[in-house]
Amino acid sequence: MPVEAHRVQESLPARRTGFTLIELLVVVSVVALMMAVLSPSLKSARAQAKQVVCASRLKQWAVAFTCYAGENSSVWPHCDGLDRGPRALDDRHISPEDVADWHGWVDLLPPMINLTPWRDHPRYDYPKESTFYQCPDGGIIDGQNYSYRPKREGYFSYAMNSCLELDRNAWPPLGGTDYPMPSFLSTARIACPQRVYVLFDQLLDPRKGFDAKKLYRGAGKYCGSYPKSFSARHRHGKDALGGNILFADGHTEWKESVWDPHWNPEQEVPPRSDPNWYPYPPPPRRDDPDDEY
Repeated sequence: MPVEAHRVQESLPARRTGFTLIELLVVVSVVALMMAVLSPSLKSARAQAKQVVCASRLKQWAVAFTCYAGENSSVWPHCDGLDRGPRALDDRHISPEDVADWHGWVDLLPPMINLTPWRDHPRYDYPKESTFYQCPDGGIIDGQNYSYRPKREGYFSYAMNSCLELDRNAWPPLGGTDYPMPSFLSTARIACPQRVYVLFDQLLDPRKGFDAKKLYRGAGKYCGSYPKSFSARHRHGKDALGGNILFADGHTEWKESVWDPHWNPEQEVPPRSDPNWYPYPPPPRRDDPDDEY
């Protein structure tokens, strides 16, 4: 190599092979800033995705209801299930109500879509929020005192509208109308299927009882319930929290609340004239005690 070229090469500055401390600090600061900006958006996107999955699962339950009705003279199963009663019909302690519970929706509908009935799951191994049975955003709350053992006995993040069984106008003539019947709600008698609630997001946090003011230790215990157990756990866009509802015609909606502020807060059951909770509500009467609130 010529002497002149060697001298020029020696005079060139050495190339850097890493970052300076200041450059690293700048990169870390930019990444942290981007995470701070994007984190709320990512959290909102995840919450929105869970709300969509929840609505999708409710629509799958709608398919199961339709399949069951198609094979059972257009009737639906019982609102409650065998989630707290005897596990065998020949149990000597069984009551008529327990017999009805053997016809609950959580046991009769799953086989319609190739799933295991609720009662056939072993203790401590009931379906969790990752399964079709539950809302993906509806797990139990650790450290809370429930009136039952949700991890052992299972819990329900969806509930069927129990008012469906209170309206005898919708019961089919299957051997009388004395409660409890082994099922059934005649879908052919539902007056406004586009308005009638069938399944809804159910409360699982005992601290957020009715109006988030009362402790409700039975949260999630039953698979059939009334308006006060409705759960507002999904944020819909920029709106307040609310819950998903499956209607009798198979569509789903998000609602902020299902409680009418005109109702008496001491009551559990809505007025019989309410078309959302009853399949065939009679016209309101002044002498009907159920319509006094």
